[in-house]
Amino acid sequence: MNNHLFSHNIGLDLVRVTETAALAASRWTGSGNQDAAHRAATQAMLDALNTLNINGRIVIGEERTIDGEILLGTGQMIGLGTGPEVDIIVDPIDGTKLLIKGQPGVISVVGVAPRGTFWSPAPAVYMEKIVVDRQAAEVLVLECMDAPAAWTLALVARAKQKAVHDLTVIILNRRRNHDLIQEVRAAGASIYLRDEGDAEGALLAATPGTGVDLLMGIGGASQGAIAALAVEALHGGMLARLAPQSQTERDAIQAAGLDVTRVHTCRDMVTSNELFFAATGITHSLLLPALQFHGMHAETHSLLIRSETGTRRFIHAEHAARVGE
Repeated sequence: MNNHLFSHNIGLDLVRVTETAALAASRWTGSGNQDAAHRAATQAMLDALNTLNINGRIVIGEERTIDGEILLGTGQMIGLGTGPEVDIIVDPIDGTKLLIKGQPGVISVVGVAPRGTFWSPAPAVYMEKIVVDRQAAEVLVLECMDAPAAWTLALVARAKQKAVHDLTVIILNRRRNHDLIQEVRAAGASIYLRDEGDAEGALLAATPGTGVDLLMGIGGASQGAIAALAVEALHGGMLARLAPQSQTERDAIQAAGLDVTRVHTCRDMVTSNELFFAATGITHSLLLPALQFHGMHAETHSLLIRSETGTRRFIHAEHAARVGE
């Protein structure tokens, strides 16, 4: 591994990218206009990424079209074309439906890894996953993916020196997770049901001190891959397995040569320790306060993680109010 692949400024550059996207997206909070919010945040993130001194390739992108064009699609080259060759994951708005309803838990994220070190689950749409923080990472064994939820909860509770009924689990409120929800409730753990924001939920579970102990259940495959980079950078634990919800998806996965039976760990999905991950809050979450406008300036709160040094930085910034308008 090249220990000098990234400049010392790349982390702050990534924060500027997520800040820019968050500022653009926040103007559409509660608007009900999903297309406009998506367009604003995606264009802002694209413009910001293209100022960076990197030779970047998007491996987890934003596939939704804008006026017939995909601005941050998987496989797209990004940056100035100079500097280090990197893989990039992006999600201008994690939780677009939450944003346009004015609900909490919305963030903007971007991460980088050296070229060729990041696994993409495309064309999979859904992924089953379990995420914990570094305190419980060692007890998250492969068998947890097929074991009863109560067994996994007991392992995590023991590692955290808690009772199972003191654990809090994030699960997406979807029919496909109905049986899991019932299992977790029967075991006695608390559940934080989410309508969306899968990557932010994984980040909460992997970050110490948030009050969230696990993320479990079937969510988005791309969000799961994004989570893998953040969890690895935080030295947490994660198990993941593709979970196709239709025959069409299963056929596409098989055609791509992906194994729907394999249980992946973070190290399977991200093979480098030279990772940077940045997130900026858009609406309020347990991790980051909401972006706010105050007349002539705006305030943002961001998280920057560097895996190589184990550093987490929480960054509070002020911006000229015209930014993002």
